[in-house]
Amino acid sequence: MLGHLIKKTRWRFLATATSSVLFGLISVSLVALINEIINSESDQLDQKFIYFAILAISGVCLQLLSKLISEQLSEQSQAVIRSQVAELVISAKLESMERQGGAKIKSCLTEHSLKVATFFKNLPNILTNAMIVLGSLGYMAWLDWQVFLFALLTLFLGSAGYSLANAKAYKKVSEAAKLQDELFVHFDAIVEGAKELKLNQSKRQVFLSDVLDQAIEKLKTRRVAGASIYHLAASWGGFSIFAFIGGTLYYLSGVDSDSGKIMSGFALLFLYMLTPLEVMLEAIPRAFEAKASAKTIAEFQDDLEQIEQNSHQQIDSFTQLHIKDLSHSYYHEQSDEVFALSPINLTINAGELIYLVGGNGSGKTTFAKVFSGLYAANDGHIVVDNTIIEAPSLDNYRQLFSTVFTDFYLFDRLLGVANQALEDKGNALIKKLNLHHKVAIKDGAFTTRALSQGQRKRLALVVAYLEDRAFYLFDEWAADQDPLFKDVFYTELLPELTARGKTVLVITHDDKYFHMADRLLRMENGHLSEVAVVKEQQSIA
Repeated sequence: MLGHLIKKTRWRFLATATSSVLFGLISVSLVALINEIINSESDQLDQKFIYFAILAISGVCLQLLSKLISEQLSEQSQAVIRSQVAELVISAKLESMERQGGAKIKSCLTEHSLKVATFFKNLPNILTNAMIVLGSLGYMAWLDWQVFLFALLTLFLGSAGYSLANAKAYKKVSEAAKLQDELFVHFDAIVEGAKELKLNQSKRQVFLSDVLDQAIEKLKTRRVAGASIYHLAASWGGFSIFAFIGGTLYYLSGVDSDSGKIMSGFALLFLYMLTPLEVMLEAIPRAFEAKASAKTIAEFQDDLEQIEQNSHQQIDSFTQLHIKDLSHSYYHEQSDEVFALSPINLTINAGELIYLVGGNGSGKTTFAKVFSGLYAANDGHIVVDNTIIEAPSLDNYRQLFSTVFTDFYLFDRLLGVANQALEDKGNALIKKLNLHHKVAIKDGAFTTRALSQGQRKRLALVVAYLEDRAFYLFDEWAADQDPLFKDVFYTELLPELTARGKTVLVITHDDKYFHMADRLLRMENGHLSEVAVVKEQQSIA
């Protein structure tokens, strides 16, 4: 993950890192020069003050440059990682996305992505402080190599304590990362289950106390435990530093040689190193949180099956579609059993109006998703005009379809179909569906989406209509429409589509309009059969 970010932002990252490293070295040089000035003779001060002015101005300029580029790096890094995750999700197979769940997807796009990007944008600052610490140690070695060895021993003991603490803290942080995903599921429930919670006080209280509050508390406990271990490690590090300071000053106080310069040098270095050391120590838990989040995102990406691409086979029209021995199965949670579509054989001609009927749970929507290429078939295949649709061509095959499923999503704008002519056509259709007094298409976007479910579904129909695909698939579109709009849909819009040579498959229960179909299909427990159409209004049980 960090490697990908560095690659995408390499020039800004290199510029920020270089300026940060140089600023850190100049900062240590200034401290060393101050110590030299304190212990210099008066005849040497003029030249050293000139050096001081050059270093100070250079340091200020480098720090300003580093901060300016770092700000750009910060925004770019967040944009890169979110775009990467979003692109992978968008290009993933629908079944794979559904297995991952919306809560985990949102968690990766928000919480986990932000942690990784935040740590990445802080890397230049960490490099600055690392150079200050390393430069300070180098100056210590130049002042007194024995004290420098004592400093290395102190760092070794401090690092050993940190390693032991980090091993335990990282486990807590990793658990917290997983709990964060679970918490997003409960956050979704607050909105999606709002009606159920408001209608039942007991359910609402149990959800708050036994579900949401416990999840929040569990996450808090893991994070506090991890942070506490890190703070203990930091305390151990602080103790090591002050023990080092005390031991060094005690040692130098007993040395008769030029100890004044050495003692003042070490005193300045210790005071100057405290803040950089603290910054680096605080960066350690952030680094492990970022590592845990990066691991979560990486596992999420690995689990996402991507859509196979075949740009050489474009499919935008057909004469005949053949479904041969097509089957699909999945685990049905409510019945705790595997639901399967039995091998289906079907031929559809261009321009046909087909109704698909059947009871709830019979497999109609599943068949529609397999047929339209949203789900991959377990066995069998689809043939378009004598061309077998293989897995790499499935995405191209999907471009035949324009759909409105029961769980449709209405975007706030027309995507990929916006131009003035289509806007006028869309607004005319909006007027036909009696929505013109509430919404319109303007500059390629809807003026509002604050509409009822039925009204939003009518807008979804407008979008599908404007996409002008060869095959239209409507899943219970008329289920929540008023009788007037049902009549417009069945008697005007569908015949208009077929008159334009479009093929239409309508999943419906409205037996009042069955006589208008060219063909009538029935789905029963995964089995598809064809029913003779009587060109008179009739009810089919």
